[in-house]
Amino acid sequence: MKVTVLVGGVGGARFLQGVKSLLGEDDEITAIVNVGDDVWMHGLRICPDLDTCMYTLGGGIDTERGWGRVAETWHARDELAAYGADPDWFGLGDRDIATHLIRSRMLRTGYPLSAVTEALCNRWKPGLRLLPVTDDRSETHVVVTDPEDPSGESQRAIHFQEWWVRYRAQIETHSFAHIGAEQASPAPGVLEAIVDADAVILAPSNPVVSVGAILAVPGIRSALRTTAAKVVGLSPIVDDKPLRGMADECLSVIDVETTAEAVGKYYGARSDTGILDGWLIHSTDTATVPGVDVRSVPLLMTDPETTARMAAAALHCAGVDL
Repeated sequence: MKVTVLVGGVGGARFLQGVKSLLGEDDEITAIVNVGDDVWMHGLRICPDLDTCMYTLGGGIDTERGWGRVAETWHARDELAAYGADPDWFGLGDRDIATHLIRSRMLRTGYPLSAVTEALCNRWKPGLRLLPVTDDRSETHVVVTDPEDPSGESQRAIHFQEWWVRYRAQIETHSFAHIGAEQASPAPGVLEAIVDADAVILAPSNPVVSVGAILAVPGIRSALRTTAAKVVGLSPIVDDKPLRGMADECLSVIDVETTAEAVGKYYGARSDTGILDGWLIHSTDTATVPGVDVRSVPLLMTDPETTARMAAAALHCAGVDL
């Protein structure tokens, strides 16, 4: 069986754990991972979603935080602060820095991000194939009212990480822009993983800045609309609240309500102009999405076994027999 999952961040990584525990060693799982959060900090290329997936599946994640390395220390961060080095709002853990050093060195040598990711996974052995959606720059930036302008009249674009980490999405926000996306191409193997799949799943990740950033890369949406496999999404909204993170702030910027139904309609049906054949919502929610098979199942990822049942429900909705 070939299963392809579009993922971003902590929720996507945890969902991959469930898919991995559900399927057998002979099955092929490919995760197409968001790179919109990627950023250069202190001369290092940081890929938060790729690393979160890699650490989670490889057993190196800090399970309490859901991101970063377990048993992390912060000596380098403290020394940078002592020097007054900017940015001072983004903390790099000592163990995590090693990953960024290797990645940055390989990128500067000329290796594409997909090859670098494969090399890093040789250590972590995630048990599935992690593919960045693109090897090219495709960063999410956010247009905000300039917080440093006392008049409150000017706008500027800041990197998503600054909006998310520094300001916690609590400043006046106008729009999102995927910088470089129009010139980007899918990384090697990405389109094939969608077209050749037996099922394609949208993990319960942020629909705007995770899945949305993946869809911004040319060719991805077309592949989802033309693949013979059914495309099934899982709602990241439960009881009108995001399962994790600040999806509600992101949705409000694009005028989409924070409900499972509204997000399903935002993705839309493949029978129309959207990308979904099926949409799984939490058992306490209701939704009607024209042209989409909507099913209610428990969607709280309390442990890998529970998450595996979510994955099984998604595959069943996709018409795949386990």
